[in-house]
Amino acid sequence: MVAEPARPPGGGGPGGEGLGRSRGGFTSKLHLSADGRCRPLSLIVTPGQRADCTQFKPVLEKIRVPRMGLGRPRNKPDSLAADKAYSNGPCREYLRCRGIRHTIPEKTDSQAARLRKGSHGGRPPGFDQERYKKRNTVERAINKLKHARAVATRYDKRGYVFLGTATAAALVIWLRV
Repeated sequence: MVAEPARPPGGGGPGGEGLGRSRGGFTSKLHLSADGRCRPLSLIVTPGQRADCTQFKPVLEKIRVPRMGLGRPRNKPDSLAADKAYSNGPCREYLRCRGIRHTIPEKTDSQAARLRKGSHGGRPPGFDQERYKKRNTVERAINKLKHARAVATRYDKRGYVFLGTATAAALVIWLRV
């Protein structure tokens, strides 16, 4: 009897390695959450064509911020600001169930559908303009990660090696601050 090596998550192949076709060609996508000081809290690598909203729950569930002293690490942010890609019902419901305040703009087609239904369309979701201005912290965190040349160009062939490279770049960001 010969032991077989464990296959990477996703079953191997280009999809399991975080590679896929998108507008930019054969690429991968980094999904992450960041705190107010542009430090990455959680990272996930997926193929380039994967939609952002499909990785919403996994990214939020990977957040672990250690406490000073004793106690379990924090795994729930105080508030969240996201772009229109996360403006669907399941994402909003997940945030409501976990008790996370959120600021996510409503898509124009969703707004039109709600208005078309009249009084049966429900109320518009709350939107705080001042809190939404802080959403660019994620974009700045991605830019900080891409200061590492290996993250910006993805020379790594294996998905888990690329995730390790991105994690090392995130550690450097955390140590600099």
